[in-house]
Amino acid sequence: MNLPTRLFVDGASRSAANGGRYPLTNPATEEVFTEVAAAGVADVDAAVMSAHHAWEAGWRDLAPGKRAEILFNVARTLRDHAEEIAQLETLHIGKPISDARDEAGLGAKVFEYYAGAVGKFCGQTIPVSRGGFDFTLRQPMGVVACIVPWNFPFPIACWKSAPALAAGNCVVLKPASLSPLTALRLGELACQAGLPAGVLQVLPGAGSVVGDALVTHPLVRKVSFTGSTEIGRRIMELAARDLKRVSLELGGKSPNIVFADADWPRAAATSPMSVFANTGQDCCARSRVFVERSIYEPFVEQFVAATKKLVVGDPAKNETQLGPLVSAGQRATVEAFLADARGRGSQFASGGGRPPAKGFYLEPTVLLGVGREDRCGREEIFGPVVVIAPFDDEAQMLRDVNASPYGLSGSIWTNNVSRALRVSRAVQSGVLSVNSHSSVHVEAPFGGFKQSGLGRDLGMAAMEGYTELKNVYVAE
Repeated sequence: MNLPTRLFVDGASRSAANGGRYPLTNPATEEVFTEVAAAGVADVDAAVMSAHHAWEAGWRDLAPGKRAEILFNVARTLRDHAEEIAQLETLHIGKPISDARDEAGLGAKVFEYYAGAVGKFCGQTIPVSRGGFDFTLRQPMGVVACIVPWNFPFPIACWKSAPALAAGNCVVLKPASLSPLTALRLGELACQAGLPAGVLQVLPGAGSVVGDALVTHPLVRKVSFTGSTEIGRRIMELAARDLKRVSLELGGKSPNIVFADADWPRAAATSPMSVFANTGQDCCARSRVFVERSIYEPFVEQFVAATKKLVVGDPAKNETQLGPLVSAGQRATVEAFLADARGRGSQFASGGGRPPAKGFYLEPTVLLGVGREDRCGREEIFGPVVVIAPFDDEAQMLRDVNASPYGLSGSIWTNNVSRALRVSRAVQSGVLSVNSHSSVHVEAPFGGFKQSGLGRDLGMAAMEGYTELKNVYVAE
């Protein structure tokens, strides 16, 4: 397989202006397998200028039908190369191949959705008191910087770039330094599918260099970022200088609430993968489980039994459910949380160690008896660790749930419709599911409350976030 290892600017692959490169390590083998070009400030300026010229030269004014046709072509091309994309994802972040294939398909589906949305994204006509004719327009912003994390590199690259392109913007895509390959391939394939040169650029490299240069570039009008709350806060500070538009999807410490009247055996059987999927490297991971006390002990027993059946191993094998963590540093971070839990006397009902295999693996870990102020109970771990606690009173449980500074996702298990509605209103999260663990729907808005971010990805809300709303009044 030929690996995409150079910048993608103005419709072509190129080396970094300063010749810089950096290594990529396969987390399943701990071996360096290639080097990738590292963009610098000069490359950022070249990419943004190219994107700006492409926007002014016609992408913003392209007939909606033609723009839709190109994006449908991109979707078809992505489907034709889905296996290649999946293999690249598994190679550089250790994602199980079955998950990587699903995510390759999701990326194509996202482009299909927004290709179809182009002709359905409308303004309004508004009756005004003085008469005349008043209407609104949704107009593209210009150059948009899309900064993507390493945990779901390909689908998030698609769900940021596709609505931005559909709305008539040009995109400079900055993948995480650990996971640039599928974003680079996206740029190449989109160009092959008919996207004009300069409309989508891809710049791998250090966030402190490329990200900062993008956020502060005077021609970048909008920044869409998914990543840590800490970096999101810095982006807001930098973007404030030019009052750039920002959307941020940040950290999470999502709850999983199980009431005694629910189908709790099904909840116990399915909940492990709601936190351990992607080896826990998911801001939507249901890492805090609140279980009504009357079913707490049997729920924990079944949850632990299901956890022990999970297949941890080589991400290239179809049967693997959990691969390695993305890096040695990420595993060390998670192990520091586990050391803190041991020091505080938490009970390890399952896991807590490293499997006997090469690679950045860690056993899925179930913790009991974690205090409300313990690190594992309140901080985002971003690894395969879950805390399960009993509750007696709904109101107190909700106070504990909402005490977190985060509010991204969560699950509620109950067969009582009134309770489901009441608790859904009370939980301070942007995305909730009842009797399931589903967080992401292409057609629905995705994003968080509080320090989990602002703005929304996916659905028509994403299109709105990549446009400026203009009001026009015509006198009679």
